[in-house]
Amino acid sequence: MHVLIIGGVAAGTKVAAKLKRDNYHVQVTILTKSKDISYAGCGLPYYVGSVIEQPNDLIVNTPESFAQLTGVKVLTEVEVTKVDPQKKEVEALDLNTNESQTYTYDKLVIATGADPIKPPIAGVDLKGVYFMRTPDDAIKLRSAVDTGEIKRAVVVGGGFIGLEVAENLAAQGIKVFMLEMAEQILPGFDPEMANYVENQLAEQGIMVFTGTKLEAILGEVKVEKIKTSRRPMKADAVILAVGIRPNTAFLADTGIQLAENKAIVVNEQLETNLPDIYAAGDCAVVSNMLTGKEAYSPMGSAANIAGRILAQNLNGKNISYKGVLGTTVVKLPHLNAAKTGLTEAAAKAEGYDVVTVITVVDDKAHYYPGAAEFIVKMIADRKTKRLLGLQVVGKGAVDKMVDIAVTAIALHATLDDIKDLDFSYAPPFSTAIHPFSHTVNVLLNKINGEIHSLTPGEYLAGKADGYQLIDASLSPSIAGVPYIDLAKVQGELPQFKKDEKLLLVCNKGKRAYLLQKRLQSFGYTDTLVLEGGTTFNEVPSAN
Repeated sequence: MHVLIIGGVAAGTKVAAKLKRDNYHVQVTILTKSKDISYAGCGLPYYVGSVIEQPNDLIVNTPESFAQLTGVKVLTEVEVTKVDPQKKEVEALDLNTNESQTYTYDKLVIATGADPIKPPIAGVDLKGVYFMRTPDDAIKLRSAVDTGEIKRAVVVGGGFIGLEVAENLAAQGIKVFMLEMAEQILPGFDPEMANYVENQLAEQGIMVFTGTKLEAILGEVKVEKIKTSRRPMKADAVILAVGIRPNTAFLADTGIQLAENKAIVVNEQLETNLPDIYAAGDCAVVSNMLTGKEAYSPMGSAANIAGRILAQNLNGKNISYKGVLGTTVVKLPHLNAAKTGLTEAAAKAEGYDVVTVITVVDDKAHYYPGAAEFIVKMIADRKTKRLLGLQVVGKGAVDKMVDIAVTAIALHATLDDIKDLDFSYAPPFSTAIHPFSHTVNVLLNKINGEIHSLTPGEYLAGKADGYQLIDASLSPSIAGVPYIDLAKVQGELPQFKKDEKLLLVCNKGKRAYLLQKRLQSFGYTDTLVLEGGTTFNEVPSAN
């Protein structure tokens, strides 16, 4: 059997390596347009920031080393221009000789990935305009940083690559601005979480302009300024990270089914709609594990998982790829952010009876050096108590929180199933009640009526109108607002009626909850706790 693979980065090389590892006698050939294969695309921003020092560290395998290690034939700088499913042939152009060649196959794997979108605006080809997709892109930007050419940079696109580039440029002492055409950065997060991160970026000197469109890049020879839908801005460099487009144009006349974004549609076995043709990686659309609907997840992790499953199926097995949850994690200046599953809005759109909670929890024992906080948004279905999604920001290991959620969601776990799990504990790593379990407990309390709270979104929407704001912090912290010290509440409060509407606010939400329980025991019937407290919400003083 001859397996021909088009593309040689994540999915393509994973398919090839696993194929040969399990069946060395299968003939495998990789055709790739690039001169490199198997490079660490996700590591490119960190080379820009000198976290990764040498460019060779971005190359996992050279074509020569990969061929020797696996037995796969690797042909670089070969661009496939046409696929003939009837003849089981592909036509390709040798980019060095400009000669056309034909390759035959028994099984064809398309793993051509995606390219960065190049917006059709003036000045996009000026010197000082960069993308971030290949090692060459990162090397060019790093060189400009190292030689002092860049003092002010504009990163266009508030997704994960854009944010990582912004962080690494800022760490090099460059003044960084971000433009995002959408109303928020961090796609896949709920607006209030994205807004919190945006404010934290501003604290670190990275100014974000959302709802702002790049209209032109201006300069004679190199970038001098940009024109936006808001105002012009000076810049020495523009890094375009506005999204990617699947590399599938060469499939236009093949009959292979494409999704709306032109990614290849595959089934659970990674098969296309045509016999003996498969696809994986950034050029393919898979399914969402929760909804079963089409999902585009251009991540190195998803590409490797799909590639491994595809290789096993080509070797005669029948393994299903269950899909993605949109899991992502990003490192930001003095802050990390991660998420998985459905957002609140997406869960509502799917018809779930959505209930959410935002908690501010310690990421390790509060007395241990370096302890910080997680801000967690947990999303579940009220009726079934099934976990649907999690979003976390904080200075610590946000990935461990999200990875627990991935496991729970994939196994269709309910909040009751996961509330008392035996997570690891020691002061340097966690709290005695794990921060994930803590959040589950709060959400269960909310569902079961043990806590009556207001989400930050509800607070912003005015659902606290008519409520008397009460400062329930350890010490007075909201100017001009009545303060109640929990430790001194031993009975009824003469200054408040028992049916009075009271909004209880503290630093994180926990002390306000404790006050609510105390007041309930003395007959107070209409109190609300503001989730996330003053750590997450902007609560104005009464002065």
